[in-house]
Amino acid sequence: MADLYGVLRPEGFSERALFVIDRYGIIQYIDIHDIDLQPDNEVLREEIRRIDPIAAAREPKEEKPAPAPLPKGGIVLYCTTWCPDCRRARLWLKEHGLPYTEVDIYAVPGAAEQVMKWTGGVKTTPTFDIDDTIIIKFDEARLREVLKDRLKA
Repeated sequence: MADLYGVLRPEGFSERALFVIDRYGIIQYIDIHDIDLQPDNEVLREEIRRIDPIAAAREPKEEKPAPAPLPKGGIVLYCTTWCPDCRRARLWLKEHGLPYTEVDIYAVPGAAEQVMKWTGGVKTTPTFDIDDTIIIKFDEARLREVLKDRLKA
C-alpha cells in the first residue's frame, strides 16, 4: 500500500502517512510526515468531520478534563511513548544519574498545549523544563551546559 500511495522510501520503509478516503473511494485528505513525527489527531478529526458532516453530527460529544497543574522544578521531560529522541533523552538522563519527572504530552491534560506555547505551536518532543529553562529537542550540548553542576564527573 505504501508503494501504491507513493510514500515508500527507497530504503524500504514508509513515511508516516494518513489518507482519508470517503465512502466513494476518493482520497479527500493526505497528510505525510517524517516517520518520527506524530501528526495532530485533532486536525485529522476536523478533516473527517468536514468530509462527513452527517457522521460528525452523530459523534458523541466528549468533555475534555480540566488541565491539572503541570510539574515544576527540577528536570521535567515532556515526551511521548513512541518518540525515538524521547527514548534517547530518557537513557541519557538515566546514564547520568539525573532524576527527572516524565510528562506524556498525550496523556496529561494541558501538557501538549504547554509544549506548543514553548515551541511556537508545534508538539515537539522531547521538550525539557529544567528549573524554568526550556530546551526544545534532545540537544545534548545544551543539556550539558544547563545541567553542568548536576552531571556526574
